[in-house]
Amino acid sequence: MSVTASPAGPFSISGVVPSLTVKAEMKTPRTEIGIGALMPWADRLWMISYPSSKARSGHGMGLYEIRDDFSITKRPESLVGTHANRLVHPASDQLFIGCYAIDAAGHVRVIPELNEIRITATIAHLTDPDNKVYFLGMEGEFYECDVHSLAVTKLFNVNDKLGITYPQSEKRPEFPGEPQSHFKGGYCIGNRLVVSNNSFFQCDWNRTHFTGRLGEWDGNEWRVLDTGAYLDVAGRRNFGRSIFANGWDRRSAILRACIDGQWQVYRLPKASITWEHGWQTEWPRIREIETERYMLDVCGMFYELTPVPWGGRVFGVLPVCRHLRIIPDYCSWNGLLVMAGNQTTPIGDANAVVGQPQAGLWFGKSDDLWSWGKPSGWGAVWWKDLVKAGVPSDPFLMTGFEHKCLHLAIDEGPAAAFTVELDFLGDGSWRTYETVKLPAGGYKAIVLPDGLSAHWARVTSDADCVATASFVYT
Repeated sequence: MSVTASPAGPFSISGVVPSLTVKAEMKTPRTEIGIGALMPWADRLWMISYPSSKARSGHGMGLYEIRDDFSITKRPESLVGTHANRLVHPASDQLFIGCYAIDAAGHVRVIPELNEIRITATIAHLTDPDNKVYFLGMEGEFYECDVHSLAVTKLFNVNDKLGITYPQSEKRPEFPGEPQSHFKGGYCIGNRLVVSNNSFFQCDWNRTHFTGRLGEWDGNEWRVLDTGAYLDVAGRRNFGRSIFANGWDRRSAILRACIDGQWQVYRLPKASITWEHGWQTEWPRIREIETERYMLDVCGMFYELTPVPWGGRVFGVLPVCRHLRIIPDYCSWNGLLVMAGNQTTPIGDANAVVGQPQAGLWFGKSDDLWSWGKPSGWGAVWWKDLVKAGVPSDPFLMTGFEHKCLHLAIDEGPAAAFTVELDFLGDGSWRTYETVKLPAGGYKAIVLPDGLSAHWARVTSDADCVATASFVYT
């Protein structure tokens, strides 16, 4: 732990500046407070804080600006709202963050109609990007906004477009008005707009009903890409114009990439399952933290990620560290890496041993992340799944972990031979590492040598069966 205090800078403990903490009021029902979005803009760092829902108001909620001397000011335009969105609109030279539009001189305008929804993403417009943007609400509300007048029009609810329904078994009697949707990210490039919903309940785990979604819209038709729980959607308008989305299902963390117009699936280890519920996930992002360098946060692990695809494939994903910090957003500001937080959350005193709701910021360097928890985790390419003969599994990340083990099992069906292949170049050049023959109901653990690594691994069966193939990295 490092403690700094000097006339030249703020008092901090291990990168946390206590004087920049935001708090919710103490009167009941005590709520949640988190920092939903951060953005450097107009010579200051902007941030918005949020309660758990618009019905739970509290002191400390709103729009803040932080100056170079680390002084913090709550803007007078502040409203109490549950928002976690940010987008710079180049044509109008405005930052959209929460329900606010901020010009390049730091003047703030408010879109009061949008404060009534829990905004999770501001998205470039499909057909009129110079004059309009979209806003996505957590409950699936989808709005169009004129960037000049700030007039808004509700277009539809994305739940209906993506066929999302919630079984009665997932309703919460203690919170009868609590919505089930948890839409998170959104991104648009060309004629493709992608949104993510990270709803994940017992029915998703049991695979009896799927509530998560990754979906795309071309302005006319919506298409479901996957029914897992997805978090963020990101990309650049150069470097191949690729799109990335992070999420998970019960097998593993997931990275989906749209490269040259085609979606690909990659699987990553989970460092923790403490994120593994629609409401426990606040808000693992894909962000550019240094020029043209992405960090991917998912299931308690940070990864390096390049925005550049090579040979039509994702290349160079590398685990950096494990963590337990709730990080709703992160960005670079004044040469620092800044991470938002959501430190303690009573939410209606559901947790009676948590006191005042509060959230703070962490300041450091991007390279500091390598001193956090050493990468480790687990994940499956098959989890008691119906496997077709000759059809390879999704690629599973292997590089960057020290000790590696693969568990293989036949849960139902005949004897089968499982071929383990490695892609050590990362370009889709698969090579056979080992073939394992198992009898019906058989199991085997393969302890991989410490020095063995490759970018990706996958498994193929030579017979139809219900099988499990799970990697554990320690």
